[in-house]
Amino acid sequence: MDASFFEVSELNQFYSGSHILRDLSFSLRPGKITCLLGRNGVGKSTLLKVVMGLIAPRSGSLQLQGRDLLGLAPHQRVAQGLAYVPQGREIFNRLTVLENLLSGLAVLKGADGSRIPPWVMQWFPVLEQMKHRRGGDLSGGQQQQLAIARALLSRPKLLLLDEPTEGIQPSIIKDIGRVIRRLATEQHMAILLVEQYYDFAESLADDYLVMSRGQIIARGQGHDMAKDEVRSMIAV
Repeated sequence: MDASFFEVSELNQFYSGSHILRDLSFSLRPGKITCLLGRNGVGKSTLLKVVMGLIAPRSGSLQLQGRDLLGLAPHQRVAQGLAYVPQGREIFNRLTVLENLLSGLAVLKGADGSRIPPWVMQWFPVLEQMKHRRGGDLSGGQQQQLAIARALLSRPKLLLLDEPTEGIQPSIIKDIGRVIRRLATEQHMAILLVEQYYDFAESLADDYLVMSRGQIIARGQGHDMAKDEVRSMIAV
């Protein structure tokens, strides 16, 4: 089951004539964090958007637990078990924290679609303290926690995170790292983490992928990142 949980095969994408993603193939395991690293502009964010259905690939396949995701709209992929926290967070600035969280329940049906589980506020206590504040009034780190919490309310099997540490103070980076690890170990969630901050990625990675010019040029286990000289591959 683990080997075929989520499979990307021969994925290609073009933009204005440029070959952005080149024959990408990799798999993700439930309960494991896979960190995707690479310099700016190599196609990392594009890959996440293709997985989420925001951009259609030119060719290739995406399968979650044996089900083909290509052709499904983003909201249908959420219903199948995907969740996405984009770079820049994209919360609703004029809505309160509570209203932002309720929007994350939209995919659920019945009573579960109107009630925020208690664990959300336990894992993100700052959201409990600020639940009546508007999202736009939160700090960058607080907004990131809100964006992650909102994504989790759809009860995903696979969580896509695009640079969650960007512009965030170190103390909150540590809090976010603890939550990501708990999601993998306690919720048995597969996590694909795009990250520029090498030390953060190394501290969390069960597996790693390195991209360059739209291709995966290295892959391995997280505990081998230093030995494999991953830092030098992504240095500017």
